[in-house]
Amino acid sequence: MAPAILLAADTPKLSSADTGFMLICSALVMLMTPGLAFFYGGMVRVKSTLNMLMMSFISLGIVTLLWVLYGFSLAFGTDHGSLVGWTSDYVGLGGIGKTDLWPGYTIPVFVFAVFQLMFAVITPALISGALADRVKFSAWSLFVVLWATIVYFPVAHWVWGSGGWAFDLGVIDFAGGTAVHINAGAAALGVILVIGKRVGFKKDPMRPHSLPLVMLGAGLLWFGWFGFNAGSWLGNSDGVGALMFVNTQVATAAAMLAWLAYEKIRHGACTTLGAASGAVAGLVAITPSGGAVSPLGAIAVGVVAGVLCAMAVGLKYRFGYDDSLDVVGVHMVGGVIGSLLVGLFASGTGQSDVKGLFYGGGLEQFWKQCAGVFAVLAYSLVASAVLALLVDKAIGMRVTEDEEVSGIDQAEHAETAYDFSGAGGGVLAAVTGPVTAAAGQPKQTRKVDA
Repeated sequence: MAPAILLAADTPKLSSADTGFMLICSALVMLMTPGLAFFYGGMVRVKSTLNMLMMSFISLGIVTLLWVLYGFSLAFGTDHGSLVGWTSDYVGLGGIGKTDLWPGYTIPVFVFAVFQLMFAVITPALISGALADRVKFSAWSLFVVLWATIVYFPVAHWVWGSGGWAFDLGVIDFAGGTAVHINAGAAALGVILVIGKRVGFKKDPMRPHSLPLVMLGAGLLWFGWFGFNAGSWLGNSDGVGALMFVNTQVATAAAMLAWLAYEKIRHGACTTLGAASGAVAGLVAITPSGGAVSPLGAIAVGVVAGVLCAMAVGLKYRFGYDDSLDVVGVHMVGGVIGSLLVGLFASGTGQSDVKGLFYGGGLEQFWKQCAGVFAVLAYSLVASAVLALLVDKAIGMRVTEDEEVSGIDQAEHAETAYDFSGAGGGVLAAVTGPVTAAAGQPKQTRKVDA
């Protein structure tokens, strides 16, 4: 999140324009979580669709309450030791007046809090894609409570909270490359190293059951990401939010095309799954860097992310970790790429006058970015693995092998995503073909309706 800019003798006043803009951006970021649910839900097999949707949706419930009760205070309260915040007035959001302004800005504290809430909601939801098909819903819900409290809230303070060590160091993370994407991607890797692989990994085909759902989810993510990125300047009186909006579109387009080009060269086809994944990789990479680079720099960021993320998703087969929906390959790798490229492509004409290596700024900012990237990655990886191990020992993280094979939707939610029982004889006949009568009765062939 961008640091506050205060000019001498300035006394910010509530701006209805900035407030309305930020409320719209908050709603757009909220939409990203259902969009993510569709994106992930289409990528799994039919028998896991509802579970995948629910793993995202439950975050809207759990994290919202945690944020109100104590999460906002931990992330954005008064700094304690550069590691965590705490302000008693923020507990339960009870000590905040409706017109109290977020320091240095023209929007109410409530608006800032709800905007940041939506970031907190989607981050654990991102992790869920790596765990498809095999995690108990109750265990996942408990993990979200623990992970948000012990990992996300402190890391958000490091990166965006006044007094946080990464904030004070000068690490640039405009909208969440470290706090959201590297954080979630490293957490995903830590958890899957604990819970192990799906039954049939590397043996059974595990293709997406609905590519249209994947494309719908990717489209909703792309749409909502404009609020995620452009809104992170908390207003647009100086045009930086507009620059971020443009760079978001540019980098995403470049990454999608780069991923498709890699696919065509490597595999001979441009797939819809590749287009969706490439777009998300571009969105991830431009998130930390878009306020610091020019539109030409955004193209470079997108191309690099599109190619390297496309290459990274295959690493799970080489190293044997079962990242079901490529959270590590897209979010962690994409977040690392976008964050580090700030140190190369920062133009000095965007959110600050910091310049990267290619603009005459040397490597100073690059090393700062490295510090932020690898500290968050290491902390999230280790802490998440420990939390997964504790949950596994307490209540068990995985469903049984039989439940995984037969379908986690039925086992965990007593539902299935698609029910054809009421579709009518013609449809059923077209799907099932000839119907065999009960034992002792003559066989009949159902007539297929025109």
